[in-house]
Parts: sequence; structure tokens; C-alpha cells
Amino acid sequence: MFAWLCWLPVQAEGNAVERWGLEVVATLPHEPGAFTQGLLLHDGYLYESTGLYDRSSLRKVDPETGVVLQQLALDPAYFGEGLERVGNRLIQLTWREGLALVYDLNTLTLVQAHQYGGEGWGLCFDGEALWMSDGSASLYRRDPVDFSLQASMTVMRADWPQDRLNDLACVDGYIYANVWKENRIVRIDKRSGRVDADIDASRLLALSGRPMDPEAVLNGIAHDPQRDEFYLTGKFWPRMFRVRFVPALR
Repeated sequence: MFAWLCWLPVQAEGNAVERWGLEVVATLPHEPGAFTQGLLLHDGYLYESTGLYDRSSLRKVDPETGVVLQQLALDPAYFGEGLERVGNRLIQLTWREGLALVYDLNTLTLVQAHQYGGEGWGLCFDGEALWMSDGSASLYRRDPVDFSLQASMTVMRADWPQDRLNDLACVDGYIYANVWKENRIVRIDKRSGRVDADIDASRLLALSGRPMDPEAVLNGIAHDPQRDEFYLTGKFWPRMFRVRFVPALR
């Protein structure tokens, strides 16, 4: 059996990047010990993947109170990363262990694991395929059933590769990505691989209550399709925010 693999086209030349900001709709509590790596919203609950060796977990969280309703500790040798839902399954990446861990959505019971090469960072599902980041400027399209690699795409911001792509959220024809250790989110046109908007999230830092830790950076993005809003938080942040992305005033 041969896997289908292609390189998706990149069309970045001559395209301006729009400037966006955000409007804070609500400030919510968040577990300050959570080293947030992946975040998604489903059926009124947040599902969160947290990292660090010997501290990684998978959690089901009440978004209004921040209370952890269910929690599964990962093997101490695993570093949890991106998280996504496909049907009644949750798929959690690991950083350098090359395993995508598959859980039953209701019980958080591990039911399967897929192997992959390289590092795992962020993950999102567009209804047809999974998209995965590895901290570089590449995004990888994977089969949602067997996790096989289907395609790879280089993300370009103007004429330069946009690297350090981290947690992801698939929304319509776009992929929103945290940029690691930056206070911004990029919106990527998944047809072209072009960054067409920069979203400045720096105002959240003063509101976050985060510790003075260089690792306590913005990370964790989940889309709420009912409100067309986003949940944003960071590693070790005691607060989470429900926000709207809005064009910046010129």
C-alpha cells in the first residue's frame, strides 16, 4: 500500500496581511497549573491537553467555572500537545514521542494510538482532514481515521515562511494558529497556505494574571461556532478569555 502525498501550492506574492485585534467578551477562571497545549470546545465543554513530562494530562473542563470535571494523567514519559475531536474520539498529540493518542470522548479511555514522524505541536479538524503543526512553518494534512500523511504545506507570511506555528483551530476555510512565544495569532488560508491576517492578542497579557515565567506564553485556541467567538488562554494562566476577532482601527 502506498500513501498519497503531495505538496500543496503556496501563493503568497503580493498579498497584504490584514491587521486585526480582539474584543474581550468574558474573563473566565482557568487552572493555573495547566501548561496548556491544546484546546477545543464541544457540546458546552472545553477539552484541554496539558504538557510537561510527568505532568501532562487530558481534561474536560467547565468553561464558566474553570472546574476540571474529568482528568486523565498521561504516562510520565509523554509530553502532551495538540488536541482535536473527530466524532466520538479525541486525538492528542505528543511532543517528541511520535504518538497520537486516541481516546473515547465520553470516558477519556485510551482506545488506540497512531505513530508519526517528527514532533507534534498543534492539531485541528476541518471536517474532512486533520491539520497538524510541528513548530516549523509547515502544516501537515492527515487522515482523520488512520492518521496517515496526505499532504504538506509551507505557510507563508508575505514572502517569508511563518514558522513557530503552535496550537491550531480550523474555522471554515481558515486555520488560526498561535505563534509560539509571540502575542499574536495568524489566520491562514488553507487553500494557499498564505497568512492573510495577524491578530494582536498582546492586550491579554496584562489581564491574564500570568506568572513571570518565560514559558507562561499565549497558547490555547478554541472556536465557538454558535457565538462565532474564540476561547484563548496561555500556559500557567489563571484566566481564560472569550473573545471576538475584529479588524484593527486604522
